[in-house]
Amino acid sequence: MIVIKTAREIRQMQDACKLSARALRLAGEAIEPGVSTYEIDTIVRKYIEEQGATPSFLGYGGFPASACISVNNVVIHGIPSKKTILKEGDIVSVDVGAFLNGYHGDNAYTFACGDITKEAQALLDATKESLFMGIKQAVAGNRVGDISAAVQEYTEARSYSVVRDYVGHGVGAKLHEEPSVPNFGTPHRGVRLIPGMTLAIEPMINMGDHRVRVLDDEWTVVTVDGSLSAHFEHTIAITPDGPMILTLPD
Repeated sequence: MIVIKTAREIRQMQDACKLSARALRLAGEAIEPGVSTYEIDTIVRKYIEEQGATPSFLGYGGFPASACISVNNVVIHGIPSKKTILKEGDIVSVDVGAFLNGYHGDNAYTFACGDITKEAQALLDATKESLFMGIKQAVAGNRVGDISAAVQEYTEARSYSVVRDYVGHGVGAKLHEEPSVPNFGTPHRGVRLIPGMTLAIEPMINMGDHRVRVLDDEWTVVTVDGSLSAHFEHTIAITPDGPMILTLPD
């Protein structure tokens, strides 16, 4: 069932989204060579809890941390660790959620650790831009497939591949709600978008093959061919006046 929010509920949800965005920004500011992903996770958890909120991911399905921190060929769901030390040239995807006043905010960004290659930067730029291409299609009267196709067309035109096994989703009182929002699809197909829907749009784009696999920890998702992967995400609301990005820090 798709949960439609009132304008008042969206305003309440925006508080959780802004908090999640601020936590993500803090994580990005902490990324530098020599820092462990555990340290970054600690910063995220401390900030969210100091604001009277709860990290959305902590304990979700048994996940042991407050942020998913995925380095280089890790697509999503990377588990923070004291042993994972960032180095110059890494790309670091951080996915953060915060639960406040009954609602979740969910967002992600792939950061550069120091100087990265031109190829890696191009992947980040294309993935980030594909997110906004998808958001542009998140207007009342369109369908989920319009979002999906916009992401796919933009990234595949640049010879990147779209992860098929994991997709965006509705978000609200639950971290994952209907509908699913794939990053690949056909225009004018799927669920019709109406005001009050709130969606987490999150392109996961690989430099190489689209195939992924899950490691033995049952969380960490990596590219099969070892290629780099980038991940960007915003929580948005469908409004009569167009898409509203809720996960902006200010």
